[in-house]
Amino acid sequence: MTGPTSTIAPALRERLDRSKNAAGALTKASSSVRDDGLAAIQESLRSHVSQIVEANALDLERGAAEGMESSLQDRLRLTPERVQGLVDAVGVVRSLPDPVGDVIRGMTLPNGLQVSQVRVPFGVVGAIYEARPNVTVDIAALALKSGNAVVLRGGSAALESNKLLVTLMRDALASVGLPADSIATVDDFGREGAEAMMKGRGYIDVLIPRGSAALIETVVTESTVPVIETGSGIVHIFVDASASGGDAPDIIHNAKVQRPSVCNSVETVLVHRDALGLVPAIAERLLASGVTLHADETIRAIVPDALSATEQDWATEYLSLDLSLKTVDSLDEALDHIRRYSTHHTESILTADMANAERFLNEVDSAAVIVNASTRFTDGGEFGFGAEVGISTQKLHARGPMGLPELTSTKWIIRGQGQIRD
Repeated sequence: MTGPTSTIAPALRERLDRSKNAAGALTKASSSVRDDGLAAIQESLRSHVSQIVEANALDLERGAAEGMESSLQDRLRLTPERVQGLVDAVGVVRSLPDPVGDVIRGMTLPNGLQVSQVRVPFGVVGAIYEARPNVTVDIAALALKSGNAVVLRGGSAALESNKLLVTLMRDALASVGLPADSIATVDDFGREGAEAMMKGRGYIDVLIPRGSAALIETVVTESTVPVIETGSGIVHIFVDASASGGDAPDIIHNAKVQRPSVCNSVETVLVHRDALGLVPAIAERLLASGVTLHADETIRAIVPDALSATEQDWATEYLSLDLSLKTVDSLDEALDHIRRYSTHHTESILTADMANAERFLNEVDSAAVIVNASTRFTDGGEFGFGAEVGISTQKLHARGPMGLPELTSTKWIIRGQGQIRD
């Protein structure tokens, strides 16, 4: 093979080739056999909880010694409860309908040809991510259910966690007769492994990055493999003039505090000038939970404990217990601010004015737009997908939380009886 893949080291090329062969075997495997593989993964994770937590503790210890940010440490951490959450997520994925073979549309042409468009696996899905061992299991489960092999680059921060998780899952697949190479990692090759994935056109069919804005930008700009771009989350909540004083503090608190290190946590709250009376209650809840507020001067006059917000605050994905607050004079001004600073992930409006709610839903150009609820609901698990590959902020093929259908492509099947074209 010539082109970019010719620069890949032989050992890496061999590993990618094994993944490609495994993808071919999965195409022949029935849905029930793939479900058996998922059940075996569940059982293996369930019976190795203590070993998984111990391996993760080594990663956490190394991360702390290297000065890892607290938000990344939270994403990296696996507790017994979080491991059980992974077991449960694999179970949900297993219970979902298999998308492979679904007929999207069909027709009979005037000449008698029977034409149908059906879902098929991509083949080999690559994922490059950092400090998120849960992604190792989530993507592997979704890939297997949708008939894909997967190649993982989980980064050095979660090296021990991912090494064990991949080993457990590969052994589980082998135990039911599926190729262990359906799940592969290139972590042992370091950065060279990531570069091979980005240049592995012909081996990897689609590449999905998850992580920092810098990581995603690197993959998008350097990859010769098609990329489904997930995005960082500069997420907004707009408190409209008619917002409920009873609901707004609870919703905003949940959106920021429930898990601040994830991409669907709120980073900026826009407050209509006529709703400034809600600010004391909102600020009190947030400050009591240790949130640092960055506010414009109008809101600082109400909340003296807030820091002065700068232009950079509006463009920052904190991923921490920090939140910026800005006063706006109208829905139009809120929409303008969101258009300027949003990363097109998730935005929410708190309002009792349904006309404003509909305008917000129609005019905000983000993957998820919410009325009167926390932004934390933009999540594959919450949507019933069991897990998610990521949250796509692009507009081609997939947008928003990506589950099983988003890991498939389509092909056209034409059945004839000797027709020829005039």
